[in-house]
Amino acid sequence: MLDLYKVQKRRWGQVMDHSRNAVPRVDFLGTGNAFSPHGRMHALAIIDGSILIDTPPTLLTQLRRSGFSGDDIEHILFTHWHGDHNFGFPFLMLDRKYISNRDAKVGLDVYLRPGGRNTLGSLCRLGFPGSLEALDQMIDWHESEHEVIGDTGWKFYRFPVLHNPETDPHGYELVHESNFRLLHCGDSGPCDEIDNRAGRADVIIVEMGMPDIGEFPHHHRPSDVVELAYRNPHAKILVTHNYSSGKGFKEGFEIPNLPDTICQLEDGDSLIIDEEGSFEIIRKN
Repeated sequence: MLDLYKVQKRRWGQVMDHSRNAVPRVDFLGTGNAFSPHGRMHALAIIDGSILIDTPPTLLTQLRRSGFSGDDIEHILFTHWHGDHNFGFPFLMLDRKYISNRDAKVGLDVYLRPGGRNTLGSLCRLGFPGSLEALDQMIDWHESEHEVIGDTGWKFYRFPVLHNPETDPHGYELVHESNFRLLHCGDSGPCDEIDNRAGRADVIIVEMGMPDIGEFPHHHRPSDVVELAYRNPHAKILVTHNYSSGKGFKEGFEIPNLPDTICQLEDGDSLIIDEEGSFEIIRKN
């Protein structure tokens, strides 16, 4: 039976005056942290079947088991440079070059911070030397801090967050042409940059990478997520990058008990925004 959360928009009015055939949706192909807890693959979200947020190590498996192909991907937004968020990139490029996009009919736009282009190039040369040397012929690079994402109906504003500074961590405020606002916090502990934007978000996607067993300023803990929800009762809080095991798994950390207003996502869940200006979180199981 589907577990549906339906939240009517309060402050942005009735949003969905669509000029496109399909309503916006976000599919969560993975919801685990770097340790990939039992029942969870690495955190991964795909928007409208073509926009990826990060490229975790098991990206190709996550795409294929959810019915997507490498040539479905037209845009990638990178949050930071930890391996669980980018080590799948060389595999995606290899797949596109030799399998899913051999005729190069589907372009790829990559949105990232200055310096990220060299990081991804080095990663591809390390993983597949001699095979992925011509990335510039396969990718259009974008380093702007705010940009329209092709003709998808989405635009973004990138902002710094609180995580390991060596990884150049950032989140994304994503705005649909309908004015629906999705705040993706990337990997981060609580910070002013998130709070400054949370007040205008309809949905907030937040990581919960560590349990309440100590101080972890670079991650949200369950208590931090509860406080975020308390400060932003207008928004739906979706938890990903979860340290706990998936539903039904006894190994590892137990799923923490959070208020019902907070949704701890599972692999395969989806967020769907309908034409009436409401949205649902559809649980796979």
